[in-house]
Amino acid sequence: MSQNEEKTTREKLIEIFLNNPGVEFTLNELLLRLNLKERDAKQLLNNINHVAKSIKRLTGGEAYLAMRPPTCLDCGYIFRDLESARMPSKCPRCKSERIIPPSFILLRKE
Repeated sequence: MSQNEEKTTREKLIEIFLNNPGVEFTLNELLLRLNLKERDAKQLLNNINHVAKSIKRLTGGEAYLAMRPPTCLDCGYIFRDLESARMPSKCPRCKSERIIPPSFILLRKE
C-alpha cells in the first residue's frame, strides 16, 4: 500500500483492536479514533460485525472480538440476545431511549 492510499475503516478497526488486545473501546471512542461523526455509528457497527469475522480468520481463531452489550440506563436491562453489534433505539422493558452503547474488546483464547 502506497503512502497516498488511505486505509479503509475496516482496516483501521482491525489495526486498533490487534494493537490493543484486552483494551475495551466504547462505540464513542471508536468514532473519535476514526474521525467519524455520531451519525456514522450505524455504519461503524456494521463494519465492526465484519471486522469480528476478519479478526477470527486473521488470528486463526486464537483471538476474537467480544461485545459488552448495550444496557438501559433507566432500568438496567441488558440486551444479551443480540446476534450482532447494533444500537437498540429503546428498552423493551421500560421503553426508555437512554441506552448505553455497546463496547468492544479483543480477547485471546486460553
